[in-house]
Amino acid sequence: MFTGIIETLGRVTKIEHEQSNIHYFVESPISSALKIDQSVSHNGVCLTVVGMEGDVHQVTAIKETLEKSSLGLLKEGDQVNLERCTQIGGRLDGHIVQGHVDQTAICVAVEPQDGSTLFTFEYDPEKQNVTVEKGSITVNGISLTVVNSGKNSFSVAIIPYTLEHTNLHQVEVGSTVNLEFDIIGKYVSKLLALRS
Repeated sequence: MFTGIIETLGRVTKIEHEQSNIHYFVESPISSALKIDQSVSHNGVCLTVVGMEGDVHQVTAIKETLEKSSLGLLKEGDQVNLERCTQIGGRLDGHIVQGHVDQTAICVAVEPQDGSTLFTFEYDPEKQNVTVEKGSITVNGISLTVVNSGKNSFSVAIIPYTLEHTNLHQVEVGSTVNLEFDIIGKYVSKLLALRS
């Protein structure tokens, strides 16, 4: 489990393909402190550390993960948001995040505001995921609060600190991001769908 509070940015140093799997080698300030089998969120995707060498750790994404997330679009040199799993007894500063990406979204607008930046994203409504204003949403692993909610779109207002310390500063119109919808909202949506 994660909180959506990004610890640091990592940089993809190498990508290797093996059948339908992709191995990512990521350099970061926390890589040397990781352990084999540890779960780490990479742009919101929970991946298991399978190798380590100095300040670089290795993770593997399987076909299903690649189909449901934007990891397959990563290139060498790209930055990824990193968060280690939550420790029992620690503060939950963001919200409950599982590291299971529900689907991707496309950025359709980036608008500077008075002291913040408003990002608007559109996603496929056929998967029946929903957002609510003032509710939580995870974008590339970042716990954010929904500002405006539509049928298949939502906006989030990003403060300068978050923009600087996550890879949102690289997101522009047309960029693909990973979404994990609020777990409570997903259960409510599923129950309503079963009733109708």
